[in-house]
Amino acid sequence: MVTNLSTTHSILSEWMFQLRDTSIQEDRLRFRTNIKRIGFIAGYEISKRLPFRNTVAHTPLGDSRAMIPHTQPVIAGIMRAGLPLQDGLLEAFDQADCAFLGAYRKHSPDKSEFNILQQYVTSPDLTDRPLILADTMLATGASIVTALDDLVADARPAQIHIVCVIACGEGIDKVHRHYPEAHIWAGAIDDELTAKGYIVPGLGDAGDLCYGSKRQD
Repeated sequence: MVTNLSTTHSILSEWMFQLRDTSIQEDRLRFRTNIKRIGFIAGYEISKRLPFRNTVAHTPLGDSRAMIPHTQPVIAGIMRAGLPLQDGLLEAFDQADCAFLGAYRKHSPDKSEFNILQQYVTSPDLTDRPLILADTMLATGASIVTALDDLVADARPAQIHIVCVIACGEGIDKVHRHYPEAHIWAGAIDDELTAKGYIVPGLGDAGDLCYGSKRQD
């Protein structure tokens, strides 16, 4: 299943405009903040799909019945660009546990192709817990599939949710071929993916816009 959060006009549409527009996106604080805001909105929407349980709040004047999540999710972020998105999800699920993954594109010498190298994974036990995986761009889908392969190798989560700022059809299809049960939540969905695996129109290199350019391998 795929949910495009831009289908209905909301303030998220303005955040997406600011993330894409080159005259605004160089403001790193605003760029990270807007990604974080989208993470919070996605977390709110995901919360509607989670199981809840009854409890009672004891107020100074009496008792009030309440519904709270049955199990706290695990929120996984793919470094670097996924970290602001993970922070936004944590604003929604402030008692969640976290997982972290270090992955990057290792390009061939002529830059014509790449492999995903994942060199760091740390995660709590995911057994029977909702898993929310955050990565800013869902382009080819290779990073997401590689991350999920490692995360669920030894445990089966109750649900799998993938949150991204921008997705494209090719990446969505790849993820669903490997993990058909995953629910993808995107701030927007773009149609085009270049031969080098970049989303068009996209927004550029999200990691560089968040944290500065990196040394090229």
